[in-house]
Amino acid sequence: MSSRCALVVVSFSVLLLSSVGLTAAAIDYRDALEKSILYYEGQRSGPLPSTQRQTWRGDSALTDGSDVGVDLVGGYYDAGDNVKFGLPLAFTGTLLSWGLIEYGHQIADAGQLDNGLEALKWITDYLLKAVGGPTQLWVQVGNGDLDHACWERPEDMQTSRQSYQVNASYPGTEPAAETAAALAAASIVFKKYLLSNATYGEILIEKAIQVFDFADTYRGSYNDACPYYCSFSGHLDELLWGAAWLYRATGRDKYLTYLTDNAGWSYTMNEFLWDNKMAGLQVLLSKAYFKGVTSLSNYKSQAEEFICENLPASPKKTVTITSGGLLFLQDDNNMQYVATASLLFMLYSDYLANSSQTIDCGGTTFTSADLYRFAKSQVDYALGDNPLGMSFMVGFGENYPTQLHHRAASIPSIHNDTTFYGCSNGYTVWYNSPNANPNTHIGALVGGPNNQDSFQDLRTDWTHTEAMTYINAPMIPVIAKILATKA
Repeated sequence: MSSRCALVVVSFSVLLLSSVGLTAAAIDYRDALEKSILYYEGQRSGPLPSTQRQTWRGDSALTDGSDVGVDLVGGYYDAGDNVKFGLPLAFTGTLLSWGLIEYGHQIADAGQLDNGLEALKWITDYLLKAVGGPTQLWVQVGNGDLDHACWERPEDMQTSRQSYQVNASYPGTEPAAETAAALAAASIVFKKYLLSNATYGEILIEKAIQVFDFADTYRGSYNDACPYYCSFSGHLDELLWGAAWLYRATGRDKYLTYLTDNAGWSYTMNEFLWDNKMAGLQVLLSKAYFKGVTSLSNYKSQAEEFICENLPASPKKTVTITSGGLLFLQDDNNMQYVATASLLFMLYSDYLANSSQTIDCGGTTFTSADLYRFAKSQVDYALGDNPLGMSFMVGFGENYPTQLHHRAASIPSIHNDTTFYGCSNGYTVWYNSPNANPNTHIGALVGGPNNQDSFQDLRTDWTHTEAMTYINAPMIPVIAKILATKA
């Protein structure tokens, strides 16, 4: 199909979608919560359990780490490719943990706690393998360039599974400090909920301390060696983020001192993403401030700047809000910014409510309810209450993306078709196919529309039709909170 024909089909589909979209009142948040967690089963690498629900997937990458004599089997593929990138994977784990810490009861009330814990443990089990000696961390499996040159499903892929590490000679503070944050945050979760294995949480915090010490002692960016997921913001945000989670997990004064001594590293941002953790750590530390740790006032002030720069009615707003009401920061996978902002707004809404406080944005006062409404509006937009009348979560609602940019989803399941589709053949037959994906990757939240609220359901448009593990993670707790509030 030519690109022109593809555009005609998409335009026609948009016309159909606009007449049958969801309003906020019609959104099934319980279903959305279940599917947003189920998504992770479609991203699994390694041997799949008998309880696997995304049954179109199969075992894959069973020898990862064998090139270096280390067991690196497991974890998640980060998006629509077949590489395991340590930095975004750890960030996903930190966000999943944060949601379970703050909204675990709401997730449990919806019957999804066990699934949420399993999604998180799939990450932490892998990260524990990735933490080598005191000064070693395995940060990637698979060659990004070679993988992106091929369109193969992971079950029978033949691309390189090379393993990459950072160490004392070749440091990588960003992935190391993020791994520390993920393990520390997860230790809180599993100490609370994994009562059948009381030592697991202790192992997590022990390794978190070890890898943070490595990250802080051997400071240096891994940008020189990373073709993908390079950190453009530097490593100071990850060090503060890791220290913040270690403080939250242990309560030790040494981490509070680290945060106050290095508060000058922190600066205001209007976005929160895998590369820059400033806004996230500022909101995280604000909770401690509201509980009486006044030495963290700098972080609390910067957290409120983030809020003021994102609120549509704020005189200090620095972001774009589309005519349909969507927060818009970047055309490349904008939904990640929507998801993380929604989480930070929901958390801060709770902080304000619990302390009976408000926020002043350039002379305009905003309440806890204002922040809640903004977070909810972003979730509602993603789930179908938008000008196109479509859900941007695959498998949710009646109308959703059918051409998810995802290798495994776009090639027939190996259970149904054992034909091997190699690099170029996979691109020719499946990547360029005008048809819907043969497998529905339930729960995948795609990059979403452009700044005009328009969306083309095209597999080739990866900036808008690809899903990432770190989009769902912050959305899960926000959906759970909305569900509990409506109930």
